[in-house]
Order: sequence, then structure tokens, then C-alpha cells
Amino acid sequence: MANDQTTQNETVESADVDNVNLDTSNADESDAAVDAKDEQAGEVADNVEKQLSEAQAEISALKEQVLRSAADVQNARRRAEKDVEKAHKFALDKFVNEMLPIVDSLERALETSSADDEATKALRDGVEMTLGMYIAGLAKFNVDRIDPQGEAFDPVSHQAMSMVDAPDAQPNTVIAVMQKGYSLNGRLIRPAMVIVSKS
Repeated sequence: MANDQTTQNETVESADVDNVNLDTSNADESDAAVDAKDEQAGEVADNVEKQLSEAQAEISALKEQVLRSAADVQNARRRAEKDVEKAHKFALDKFVNEMLPIVDSLERALETSSADDEATKALRDGVEMTLGMYIAGLAKFNVDRIDPQGEAFDPVSHQAMSMVDAPDAQPNTVIAVMQKGYSLNGRLIRPAMVIVSKS
């Protein structure tokens, strides 16, 4: 019986050794499977990170494009508003240019008529009143008169017709105005034609 017990123990031990060998080979297989899964998960994670960075770059490019488009629209709107404002502000430009010769003619009529002559006094008064109404009407629409008599010559708003020696005047001073200048809303329509003293 002791012999049988020994044989049984040997059989059990050899079975345990086989089981241990089987467990070791199963562990090696499962480690290889885990390593393969880890490697595959790493590749998936790298792929996801790459896709995420590409998506973020695309989002940032699209945001920049949207901001640029919005800025372009805003700039176009501002430009259009300025153009409309200028059109309203200077719409009278041509009309004023057509009215200025009438004002010039009335001023010349007053310069040539004599204030002492009783026969033309009523006519002179009528011309003065008409000129006054024209000037007041132009002023309502922001048309300003440039009459630089005695002022320093300004090449921006004056046009020198000639330069003469004038010992009693400062150099580069307007000594005579041949034709008055006009501006509309601060923009020069016609420069004043002047005679300037030499230095």
C-alpha cells in the first residue's frame, strides 16, 4: 500500500508539474496578448492624438478665416457709410460751382456802380439785397467765403495771380483779391484769386 501511495504521489506531482508548465505557457501567451493589446492601444492613442492636433489646427485656421471675413465685412460697411456721408456732404458741390459766377457778377456790379449816384441807388440797393440773400442761402448749406484781404498768402486756399512790390505791406501778404474763394463743409471748392506782395 505504501508503494501504491508513492506511485500516486508521483502521479500527482507529475500532473502538478504539467499543470505548472501549462500555466506558464498560458501566462506567456496572455502576456504576449496583453503586450499586443498595449501596442495596439498605443497606436490608437497616437492616431487619436494626431487627429486631435489636426482638428485643432483646422479649427484655429477656420476661426482666423471667420475673423478676417468679419473684419472685411465691417471695413466694407464703414467704407460704404463714409461714401454715403461724403455723397450727402458734398452733393451740392456742382450746384455751388454753378452759383458762384452769379455771386461774382453781383459783386462786380456793386464794385462798378457808384454809391453817390441817385439814379442807380435803387438798383444798387436791389443788387446788394440779392447778393446778401445769395450769400445767406449759401451759408445755410455750409458754403463759406474765403476773403483773404490783408492776410498771409496760403497756397492751399489762395491762388496767386501775380506778385507786386508793395512797400507798405508785409512780404507774402495778400494785397488785393481778384475773386473770392469758397469752401463747402471745409473742403475747398474754389481758391481765392489774389495778388501777393513780394518779399
